[in-house]
Amino acid sequence: MADFQLVMPKMGESIMEATILKWLKNEGDDVEIDETILEIATDKVDSEIPSPVSGKLTKVLFNEDESVPVGTAIAVIETSDVAEEGLAVSPLDIEPLPVASEEPKSNGRGPLQVSPGKKLPPVYKGRFYSPLVRKIATEEGVTLAELGTIDGTGLDGRVTKRDILSFLDDRVSSDEPSILRREIPVPGEKSPAEVDQKVPVVPPKVRTGRDEIVQMDRMRKIIAEHMVTSKKIAPHVTSFVEADVTDIVKWREEHKAFYLEHHSTKLTYTPIFIQAVTKAIIDFPQINSSLVGDEIIFKKDINIGMATALPTGNLIVPVIKNADEYNLIGLAKQVNRLADRARQNNLTADEISGGTFTLTNVGIFGNVMGTPIINQPQSAILATGTIQKKPAVVETQYGDLVAIRHKMFLSLSYDHRFIDGFLGGSFLRKVADYLEQFGHEDVI
Repeated sequence: MADFQLVMPKMGESIMEATILKWLKNEGDDVEIDETILEIATDKVDSEIPSPVSGKLTKVLFNEDESVPVGTAIAVIETSDVAEEGLAVSPLDIEPLPVASEEPKSNGRGPLQVSPGKKLPPVYKGRFYSPLVRKIATEEGVTLAELGTIDGTGLDGRVTKRDILSFLDDRVSSDEPSILRREIPVPGEKSPAEVDQKVPVVPPKVRTGRDEIVQMDRMRKIIAEHMVTSKKIAPHVTSFVEADVTDIVKWREEHKAFYLEHHSTKLTYTPIFIQAVTKAIIDFPQINSSLVGDEIIFKKDINIGMATALPTGNLIVPVIKNADEYNLIGLAKQVNRLADRARQNNLTADEISGGTFTLTNVGIFGNVMGTPIINQPQSAILATGTIQKKPAVVETQYGDLVAIRHKMFLSLSYDHRFIDGFLGGSFLRKVADYLEQFGHEDVI
């Protein structure tokens, strides 16, 4: 008999952890090879994990709703074949991440600060910290002393991602002033001047008998956290332009039946928009970047995410990898394939990761324009509004004329920490130029 350690699999290139949604097998149950043992969630995608061996599930190492780093053992399966023995991932074998000094230093003004150059050990004073927790601690300047004060909700009291993010939210809330927070002395203190600890006053919940209370589902919670985090990280600036897309509208009306008949794909406006975006990114590669600390990372791959509304009302962003390598026919097929897989809840973790720029089409809801929130860690996001017929001045060889034209607004939200108005505005104008200059050669 041998013990095989089932580890959390890597579901995508940028996926560092997954959350256990449901164990389909209990301790003591027999499992067959390729039989599903549990369901996990990575970001907004759910996946079933099959057993790579046959045997008996003897131990479950993590509970449901716990987040587990990729490569970490999550269960033990007893097998009859010694050759099937799995390899365990020992916490002590994990290379520590480069972080601050192991001995925290105080700056005399607030929370203990850390200095770069040394390593945060995976085990400190008998307590294990996962690579993901240590990574977050490094990026947020959380010291070993502060980690020791966090109540862990994981196995054996381990600190999970949720625990450290909650700790960070509490720390930010206590440091930031708010018009909704009134400073109140802690009972027992002599005077307000001597008060060191403040108690936030939270507005009371007002409900009536006619209110309906619905708990947010997991995906909505992820979206909410992602949006709040983006607003906290990046100062958003939004620029607008109006584009004349009359030629695109007429061309699409003439060719959509041909595309469906000869290429077996629907011809929507989205692939045309994506093609214009990829061309503009080639002209302004600084837009295709991310900011990590004080380093700007310029991405060489152009991976365009397209925000897709689901029947549940939630939003997901599948990614077209290397979008600049497709012609219009190829983009149309990719757009339709990913949109169909999204609505059928069949996307893989890899299909929603690795995006370098995002496009959201608010025009399909009849909206004229929008101010989208940046999809972190990207630097910008483009929103396309609805196409409307408008009277416009058209320049001709016979003089200016007033004609009915198809117009639409484009809005670009970008990270003003390292993208200024000149770059953001120039990029947006270039996207509009490519749309207005759309020609038959663009279909090749």
